[in-house]
Amino acid sequence: MKKLIFLLVFSSGMFAQTVDTLTVFSPSMQKDLKNVIILPDSYKTESKTYPVLYLLHGAYGKYSDWIKKVPEIKDYANQYQMIIVCPDGDPFSWYFDSPIDPKFRYETYITKELIAAIDQKYHTIPSRKGRAITGLSMGGHGAFYLSFKHPDLYGSAGSMSGGINFLKFTNNWKIAKRLGSYKDHPENWEKNTVINMTDLIKGKDLKLIFDCGVDDFFYEVNQELHQKLLSQKIPHDYSERPGKHNWKYWSNSIKYHMVFFNSFFNQ
Repeated sequence: MKKLIFLLVFSSGMFAQTVDTLTVFSPSMQKDLKNVIILPDSYKTESKTYPVLYLLHGAYGKYSDWIKKVPEIKDYANQYQMIIVCPDGDPFSWYFDSPIDPKFRYETYITKELIAAIDQKYHTIPSRKGRAITGLSMGGHGAFYLSFKHPDLYGSAGSMSGGINFLKFTNNWKIAKRLGSYKDHPENWEKNTVINMTDLIKGKDLKLIFDCGVDDFFYEVNQELHQKLLSQKIPHDYSERPGKHNWKYWSNSIKYHMVFFNSFFNQ
């Protein structure tokens, strides 16, 4: 039985956006997970459905990172008339189902349990035409990973400073805790890193946007993904700008992603 707990944590002004915390019980992991939900100002007054953007946090982070670090996303929900969902991806889940730890099933949680809960509770457009996903760092990997594996769920996806090829970082961010060591389980690493998953989206009409700062330690792997997508003739929007792996860069990057997703939702 699915359990939903709804808590109102922010609301100000007659026509202001609303920020909620929605706690969703995950049957696959047998635990409650919190998610920030941002509703546009018109949600209470207009009888219509809204597109949904799933916005993922990075390593060492949690579900409340985006709203705390970039509070402007409340204004973007209003400006672009969309619902923004910021899930809890654990500090080091990488947003996949761990092949070695049955307690970590974040792909299942987001693609099956969370989407179902959001579409049940809110006035959403419950199809890939009204659903997009993006994120930063680990969350950039997660957004591409989930959309590449489930293009039937997401019509558009993005990545900001994404760790989209972690084969070069086998000793970092507790990835080995989720996949096993590269030495002992190379197949787990090879099949779960985004750079090796591009064949999954050939001909799928998944609208992609990603970017990275030129002083970021993930800069080279993002360039490599860009070149691979070009060689496979997979359409995408790629950019690189001055910047490092920090919130200053991501608070600017999200502006471009919002324009991109708004165009997708209104095409």
